[in-house]
Amino acid sequence: MSMRISALIAVFISLSVAVWAQAPSSPSYKANNRFEQLGPQLPTPNTFRTASGSPGRDFFQNRADYDIKVELDDTNKKIIGSEVVTYFNNSPDELKYIWLQLDQNLFAEGAIGSTSALNKISPNGASLRQLRNLEPDSEKFGYNITAVTDKAGKKLPYTINQTMMRIDLPTPLKPGQQFSFNVAWNYLITEYYGRSGYEFFPEDGNRNYFIAHWFPRLCAYDDVNGWQNKQFLGQGEFTLIFGNYKVAITVPNDHIVGSTGECLNYKQVLTPTQLQRLQKASTSKTPVKIVTQDEAVAAEKAGGANAKPTGKKTWIYKADNVRDFAFASSRKFIWDAMQTDVYGDGRKIWSMSFYPKEGNPLWEQYSTRAVEHTLKSYGNRTFKYPYPVAISCHATRYGGMEYPMISFNGGRPESDGTYSEATKAGMIGVIIHEVGHNFFPMIVNSDERQWTWMDEGLNSFCQYLAEKEWDYNFPSDFGEPYRIIPYMKSEPSQLSPIMTSSDNILQFGPNAYDKPAVALNILRETVMGRELFDYAFKEYANRWRFKNPTPADFFRTLEDASGVDLDWFWKGWFYGVEPVDQDLVEVDWFTLNTQNPEVEKALARTEAQNRAKTISKMRDAATQAQTVVAQDSTMKDFYNRYDPYAVTDADKKKYEEYLSSLSQEERQTLESKNNFYTLTVKNKGGLPMPVIVRMQFEDGTDSMARFPAEIWRFNDAQIQKVIATGKRVVQWTLDPFQEIADIDTDNNAFPRQSQQPTRFQLFKQQGSGRGGRTPNPMQQQQATQPPARQGGANKNE
Repeated sequence: MSMRISALIAVFISLSVAVWAQAPSSPSYKANNRFEQLGPQLPTPNTFRTASGSPGRDFFQNRADYDIKVELDDTNKKIIGSEVVTYFNNSPDELKYIWLQLDQNLFAEGAIGSTSALNKISPNGASLRQLRNLEPDSEKFGYNITAVTDKAGKKLPYTINQTMMRIDLPTPLKPGQQFSFNVAWNYLITEYYGRSGYEFFPEDGNRNYFIAHWFPRLCAYDDVNGWQNKQFLGQGEFTLIFGNYKVAITVPNDHIVGSTGECLNYKQVLTPTQLQRLQKASTSKTPVKIVTQDEAVAAEKAGGANAKPTGKKTWIYKADNVRDFAFASSRKFIWDAMQTDVYGDGRKIWSMSFYPKEGNPLWEQYSTRAVEHTLKSYGNRTFKYPYPVAISCHATRYGGMEYPMISFNGGRPESDGTYSEATKAGMIGVIIHEVGHNFFPMIVNSDERQWTWMDEGLNSFCQYLAEKEWDYNFPSDFGEPYRIIPYMKSEPSQLSPIMTSSDNILQFGPNAYDKPAVALNILRETVMGRELFDYAFKEYANRWRFKNPTPADFFRTLEDASGVDLDWFWKGWFYGVEPVDQDLVEVDWFTLNTQNPEVEKALARTEAQNRAKTISKMRDAATQAQTVVAQDSTMKDFYNRYDPYAVTDADKKKYEEYLSSLSQEERQTLESKNNFYTLTVKNKGGLPMPVIVRMQFEDGTDSMARFPAEIWRFNDAQIQKVIATGKRVVQWTLDPFQEIADIDTDNNAFPRQSQQPTRFQLFKQQGSGRGGRTPNPMQQQQATQPPARQGGANKNE
């Protein structure tokens, strides 16, 4: 619809920069609280945590140092360990007892994690794994605590409550004091369940061990929760404190060990040849094999299910200022490494990979290079990786899990050495993700038991950026707003806010990984801009490196360092479940009434002629000579001869008088020939977001208009916005570059555009689809041209 507006209004538009929004005094004004500050939803700032989001003057962290001796009993699939723990009370509080985590008790009979889990058997069938999980275990899993004593060997009273153990202290531990005690334990290792355990290879009778949350370790005590002793239910991960570790790991003498920390006795556990290769790797910019595939295959053949143990070796590791400790051990491991100057500052860092032959050719080509790339990418946007080594271990076909300096990762090719593009991308992506966890939460030490998004969401976002830096065309699973749309379309009853404690999240992956990653990408690309976001994000990482931030610290820091008020964003994306759905309801088109009679009367004539082109007038034209006035001239008067669209001298004089009354600025506005469009946009989804409009002009060019989310602050249901353009717009589109995760793009265009149809496949008969397997073109071509194995599994380069 096109309308002419008077020149007086045009002058007002000029003085108002040709754009105005619906004012609070508008009759449709509706108060809303979406743009009020978070206020009571955030904890009150104090001397521990400031209003700016930084640690306060009284901020403290308790710590624990560990001296551990552990043996991996391969025959009995058992861990046997003892530890001397020194606990430092840096808090202002007197502690009567201390709490330790016993995570292996997740697998004990009657554990709260399994008894509180929901499950059912479908009438369509159940998997063997499902049924096995319902049957009582023939083996008794969980910790067997054999001793808890003080430094002198005197027994300490303790109480085990599921996955938590309380040790009552002989005397209260005052601020600034430390207490040393001993714990001895053992437990049976479970099959690998995604975080820890073993994988058995029936072909050669060997196991790969990935040992984590394997020792009793201190709970966190801080200014926010006191003791963080929430039970481990399996979903919410770990809340830990920093300390120094010395760990002696005894394994079968044909095993290769990868571990958190630096090995102190390579000379005792490696062969002279392996030591020479390690030395070569210390100056190499490409991975060097420390243990080759031929050597690993020979070891697995000699040490299979029927072989007898031939001895033991003890690998000794030291790790300073870490929050946890994990290791991997197997005779099947191929080991490659390189030590490079990752940041160009003269400090070299080891990048390493441990993997069985089942991981090749993918692992030898990509794993260690992906480790180094991750350190570089994350370090450039946060802080330089402070540890001496970063390790990627190939655990099982799927999944991944992170620990300080070491991670257990999936991604396995087919047995013939071929792999799909999805398998390759998945392996590189999971290595980036799990190695990246060294930054969040291994160094920026958030409370995983409570807030999964603070490590998984931030890490998934950084993974997305690192994947783009690895390969421009990398098929990333995270970051792009369109990826969260199916989740945000879910029924509200199936959604939980990002700010939901870990164990209570309904859809874990989309909520804790995908949605926060998308939210951060939207902040970076659309709300804040890259420069402001990158500075603020880096400030958060550096403020809280080796400290334990809360969500409020993150929210406040990003606002403090950028000068951007983001409370509306945190409320909508993190505390709410509403989706984004903007509807471009209508666009009204206005042009200026110039008051020039030569122009306006000609336009009026054309408009009148167009109005006369009705079906009735066109049909009546055939009989117009038969009308009374046409046949009887006495029925005509002045108005039958009068032309209302003819320009008169009076019209010209009036126009000249009008022009002489205008200032130069007003005259320029009058002569601008602008088009004025009033856009009416509805917020159907509820979540306010910036309004981004693409204008396509009749000459084939286009332009963008961007309005911040604050445009909704006076009315969060519907707004109107005027846009002035020098050219005529023929098509309007909201969110043309898929920036805001709008769940319905059908209503984003005006005039409405027909959508592309959904394509479906015609089957020869019902149910003859592909079966859901990932396409593997490499395998399909193998029949005519077998693929060359890449990287050289048996070379030492």
